[in-house]
Amino acid sequence: MQKKLIKVHPSDNIIVALVDIEQGETIAFEEKEIITATAVKAKHKIAEVDFAIGDSIYMYGVLIGKASQPIQKGEVITTSNVKHQSGKVSHKTETTSWNPPNVDKWKDRTFMGYHRSDGQVGTANVWLFFPLVFCENKNIERLKEVFEELVPKKTDAYKQLLRSLISNNPETSLENERVEKPTFDNIEVKFITHQGGCGGIRQDSESLARLLAGYVNNPNVAGATVLSLGCQNLQIELFQKTLKAINPNLNKEVIIYEQQQMGTVDHMLQTIIKDSYEAIKRANQIERKPAPLSKLCVGLECGGSDGFSGISANPALGHVSDVLAALGGKSILAEFPELCGVEQELMNRCVTEEKANKFLSLMKAYEKSVVDAGSGFDMNPSPGNIKDGLITDAMKSAGAAKKGGTSPVVDVLDYGEYVTESGLNLLNTPGNDVESTTAMVGSGATIVLFTTGLGTPTGNPITPVIKVASNSILAQRMSDIIDIDTGAVIDGSKTIEEVGETILDYIIEVASGRIISKASQLNQDDFIPWKRGVSL
Repeated sequence: MQKKLIKVHPSDNIIVALVDIEQGETIAFEEKEIITATAVKAKHKIAEVDFAIGDSIYMYGVLIGKASQPIQKGEVITTSNVKHQSGKVSHKTETTSWNPPNVDKWKDRTFMGYHRSDGQVGTANVWLFFPLVFCENKNIERLKEVFEELVPKKTDAYKQLLRSLISNNPETSLENERVEKPTFDNIEVKFITHQGGCGGIRQDSESLARLLAGYVNNPNVAGATVLSLGCQNLQIELFQKTLKAINPNLNKEVIIYEQQQMGTVDHMLQTIIKDSYEAIKRANQIERKPAPLSKLCVGLECGGSDGFSGISANPALGHVSDVLAALGGKSILAEFPELCGVEQELMNRCVTEEKANKFLSLMKAYEKSVVDAGSGFDMNPSPGNIKDGLITDAMKSAGAAKKGGTSPVVDVLDYGEYVTESGLNLLNTPGNDVESTTAMVGSGATIVLFTTGLGTPTGNPITPVIKVASNSILAQRMSDIIDIDTGAVIDGSKTIEEVGETILDYIIEVASGRIISKASQLNQDDFIPWKRGVSL
């Protein structure tokens, strides 16, 4: 019989409904009885004790809010009776110990990856087209139309469906899909466009330069074709300087074209097509070879979270992160607005006081910028989050932080900085799904694990994104975008560690090219840089 209630941490004073519960139902819980004062939907929280106005409310062992009105034991916690509140932090107070998981079964496992001359190993082999400035987006889009001749194509089933409706021929359906054979076996061709590179403050262009340089340096990229207009803020020299700063010994083909120096669009596009085709042919000669799991760099992301995300999917990712840390691999925990309330724990896990101080400094500066804009971290939970039980930012953050497991924080990076240390890295990004995923890949993530409780199609142009559902209902309802179901943790049939090991097995298959993630199958190539400044 499935449990109806769960307490996440021994010091919590609210408990989570695992199923829908009727008003007035009496439930035996931890040697006492809980009588529900109101009906409770699954994923939502109820008071374990009576709360007076101003009483502190704890979940995941941390402060997540304060009662804004009296709350009766057994009553549902809502945005009407609880307000966001998080613990205060000013410095690293202790050094936490870590007991790494046993990794004997993983230490000799390998994945089939693309080895680069700098020692990095990619899970994909991509030739990337992108502009330095938005003025070149049209030319990138034209090149995409041209180079689609090299990309495996599906028959457009939706166009077929429309034609069948127009012709009144119902025999044409979505089942008529077929895939043509790709031109090349070992290379993908991908395209990025964006709205930056000029018009904002110079710092925005410098930030974009770091992001784009990080994409080129990512081992999933074999080489790149780069378009410049010529007069923009993000000059070719700035991009090249930034790329060299990230990797002075980069040994990839990066071919750059400046439209204002080349004359007509026709001349430029013909030149680009000829040069890029030859470069793509050379990149296609690179083949997959075995690599240890220590060569993986995994981004940890959540989006469309629900009240189960911090109980099932996120802790399962945390176990994966801990295993990778024990193996010498890398993982990235980002979304700083969703670390609000767990700063003390993360600072204590930092390997040095300097890194702890950098984390706190970045958090404070980010929060100040949000307040100066007339908002606050307390505005972070979305309507979907709240509807599914995440009612304060601190509650959402405490669950989101579970993706980082328990291992030491080896480094703290600002947006655009590239990961170099093995273990868990913190990266300053927004909580926005695509902006955060975009940033983690720019910092070196070769796989992204993306948990969701509500469902999201988010993907990335160069890095496989593996979608992990927090509950089985979502996994079944949106099976076309979900790769892994962690609902077994909720019904009690599997442990977090067991589900985490299933995820790691799946990572190996995706990293080796034997399984294509759902986001990649859907060509979900999302790319949004974080614009931190104003426009001039």
